[in-house]
Amino acid sequence: MGAEYVLIGLILVCGFYVAWNIGANDVANAMGTSVGSGALTLRRAVILAAIFEFAGAYIVGSNVAKTVRKGIFDPLEISNMYPPNEAPFILACGMIAALLAAGTWLLIATYMSWPVSTTHSIVGAVVGFGALALGFDGVLWDKVGLISAGWIVSPLISAVVAYVVFGILLKTVFYQRDPVAAARRVAPKLVFILMFVMTGLTSYKGLKPLWKNWDMNPEDPRFVLVVVTVAVVLGIIGFFVTKLSLSRTQPSPADTKSKKNPVLDADVSRSLAKTIKHLQRVRNNSTDEIQDRARQLLIDVELLQDKALDNITTNTDSDELRQVEKIFSVLQIFTACLVAFAHGSNDVANAIGPLAAAYQAVSEKAIIAESTTAPWMLLLGGVGIVIGLATWGWKVIKTVGEKITELTPSRGFSAEFAAAITILGASVLPIGLPISTTHTLVGAVLGVGLARGINALNLKTMRNIVAGWAITIPAGAILCMIFYFILKLIFVDSGWAVGG
Repeated sequence: MGAEYVLIGLILVCGFYVAWNIGANDVANAMGTSVGSGALTLRRAVILAAIFEFAGAYIVGSNVAKTVRKGIFDPLEISNMYPPNEAPFILACGMIAALLAAGTWLLIATYMSWPVSTTHSIVGAVVGFGALALGFDGVLWDKVGLISAGWIVSPLISAVVAYVVFGILLKTVFYQRDPVAAARRVAPKLVFILMFVMTGLTSYKGLKPLWKNWDMNPEDPRFVLVVVTVAVVLGIIGFFVTKLSLSRTQPSPADTKSKKNPVLDADVSRSLAKTIKHLQRVRNNSTDEIQDRARQLLIDVELLQDKALDNITTNTDSDELRQVEKIFSVLQIFTACLVAFAHGSNDVANAIGPLAAAYQAVSEKAIIAESTTAPWMLLLGGVGIVIGLATWGWKVIKTVGEKITELTPSRGFSAEFAAAITILGASVLPIGLPISTTHTLVGAVLGVGLARGINALNLKTMRNIVAGWAITIPAGAILCMIFYFILKLIFVDSGWAVGG
């Protein structure tokens, strides 16, 4: 059997391998909050993720023309450094090694239940190949630095946005005398904002490849006007549909036997918040003895406030709160589906990029700066992510949905909404900052947990997640170097591929 056929077979197997692990790790993040909050069962989450991730990857991503390595290095430099008969196979071995490395790291991370970034795994692997094949000077480190900046900035921004969003929900819904009536007033407005944000997110992150393929410039003011107009129209439609739907649904009689009263808990929480402010002033403006006593009282009062906040949004004995959370569960499912579509259209297609580069290098025996992601490649990736999510995506889903902080539909909605806003902002604003969907979602869940106090977070889980993030790029690079050395030895140094 010729070396070319063996390489093509390896490309297909490795492409499916990395897609399978993308489904088990990265795709699981998009549905983790919905499962953790109880808005979706694991089975339904898998079905919805399969539909929307696959649709985003295949329908939209099939029109994507991506740079081979997202600007990590210049592929033409390989043609300059290696003999013409070797250069295409050098690139093919490097891209296969990148697929193997990214897939293997995602496999390890999933086994450890760490939600990590597919994009960062691929980037780390490509950096390893570029450094080994071209030397460290051949890697575009400014691009790598920008990606690293996105790793830090994206979870922080989404955490702040989620903190603010959930804080607004607490004040406008859960702290009200009639939480159900408040939710019915707020929900249509949220749907309007949601439709506006998600239309922009889908247009700029999900459908952007189509605009370019149709020679449309997303930065054109006329294009922006069209997107905004469509977003407003859809938002208005969603507003009135939601309002009409909720008006036809009669609330159930309140559970008079409930031992807990969310209204009283809200009053207590507000009183405790005022007490905390007074104690902080006492602590900051007193002698040492009084400061020590005030500090101890602050700890006790903050614990009481955390308990009151917990009662407000976790009181399952309250029929009122069950109705409120039911409203937010619908909103959360909608948000999760659209985020999954945008994720599939971009991130999954990006991860298949090395497959396209390797395939073209082998089949055409030439290095092409730009490679087109063919529909069959995205079909392969789409099938792979669905199988990966279905087989063992539950491990990462459990981490994101349950192990960081306790989630309810209202908290899950706040996290997903914040993640969508952050992703949209990074896509629209001309700062060129790469955003990781994984980091953004985890940061949003962290922000929702912080809104209830530091004690609501599982710091051990967060430590493990951050550790996984920190070693993703170097792990991908090291694994890629190992795989590239072996593949190059087999196919190039032996003369098998070159001679064939």
